[in-house]
Amino acid sequence: MADARILVVDDDTLLRTIIAERLERHGHRVTVAGSNAEARALLRQAAPDVALLDVKLPDGDSSALLLELTQELDAQCVMMTAHAGVQNAVAALRQGARDFLEKPFSLDRMEVTVAAALEVAELRREVRALRAQSIRDVEVVGGSPLMRQALELVQRLAVANGSTVLIQGEPGTGKAVVARLIHRLSHRAGGPLMRVNCSALPEPLIEAEIFGQERGALGEGLGVKRGLIELSDRGTLFLDEVGALSTRLQGKVLQFIEDHTFRRVGGVRELLVDVRVIAATNRDLEREVRAGSFRADLFYRLRVLPVQLPPLRERAGDIPALLKSFIDQYNREFGRSVRRVAPEALEVLLQYRWPGNVRELRIVAERSVLLADGEVLTRTMLPAELYTAPVPEADASVELGPEGLDIEALERTLLQQALLRAGGNRTTAGRLLGLSRHQIRNRLKKYGEEV
Repeated sequence: MADARILVVDDDTLLRTIIAERLERHGHRVTVAGSNAEARALLRQAAPDVALLDVKLPDGDSSALLLELTQELDAQCVMMTAHAGVQNAVAALRQGARDFLEKPFSLDRMEVTVAAALEVAELRREVRALRAQSIRDVEVVGGSPLMRQALELVQRLAVANGSTVLIQGEPGTGKAVVARLIHRLSHRAGGPLMRVNCSALPEPLIEAEIFGQERGALGEGLGVKRGLIELSDRGTLFLDEVGALSTRLQGKVLQFIEDHTFRRVGGVRELLVDVRVIAATNRDLEREVRAGSFRADLFYRLRVLPVQLPPLRERAGDIPALLKSFIDQYNREFGRSVRRVAPEALEVLLQYRWPGNVRELRIVAERSVLLADGEVLTRTMLPAELYTAPVPEADASVELGPEGLDIEALERTLLQQALLRAGGNRTTAGRLLGLSRHQIRNRLKKYGEEV
């Protein structure tokens, strides 16, 4: 990791100068300080990738500085201490330090230790970049307040490495997308993500699919089969449509979540794996618990970290971004060049209730791009069942930019139509678009009060 930022904090002027000169030979940017106060002044200018800290400094020990560096700035810290302070250095390791150097130490040893710390810093930087990319990859899920709240929750709970997650929402709201995102943002991202649709197979087959089976358990000639639980070891098991499981299988799933052990179908040996469980359903599990068709203990165990995804009709403000993404995708896939969406077509999409949610919008976009014979996606290319109300004609089409849908043009059109439907009431228009009063006010200011 060339050109890294390294902070050296020691009250021994000669030692910190020698360390700095040695590290600068490798192209690193080194800053030095002789006390906690001097170090904090430097931190206000730039956060280091790696810090070498003396355990004892003139203005006190460096434990508080260590916590600030590791927890707030995500820096890798190496403690430096005389022999008598080794016990303090070990305590610092428990507080988040990566390693320690016992004085006097050789410069070669120091270089190796710093190089190892820089390697970890680089890996952590890559992980942060991948996580940020994961968020960008699923921005198509939506930018409305409701979806932003859901995605912010997803980012927080993803790091809860072992806790179960229950994702609830209507069909087509993106539950599988969110499950993949949780896995990709978690510390288990390097492990497998295995998905099973609990409503797709009859009970004996779904049991074998999840838990595996021993030889001959379900019929002659059938050998040992590893289930998805085993295949998910050190990763994530996604139980889609978990509400479809029988109460007997619900009990087996509950036992597995509780102690991470299970038996294959027909087996007697307890197997232990490290798996995080994410479940999803479009059913009202609370109502099914009251009706006795879903186990209360499993329901409460699953919803340690609940996520509720809103239906598309409650976040109409997301339709332009979703439409842009789908049109871009199908333009590439089918070799088409849709560049404009006629406003009367957009109005149909905004007024429709979307019982199939985002999945249905994707299908409509695919069909429309296939039917398009030019650059304009018109109302006639939409399925007839979407025409739920008369749509006013508009003077011009909404342009697509060189890389896809012109979001600003769509957003302006969306504001105009929402204000029209709300009789000019901004609060009501914001509610229709899933925007707050502050967001509506900002957009009106952006496009001019005349909208």
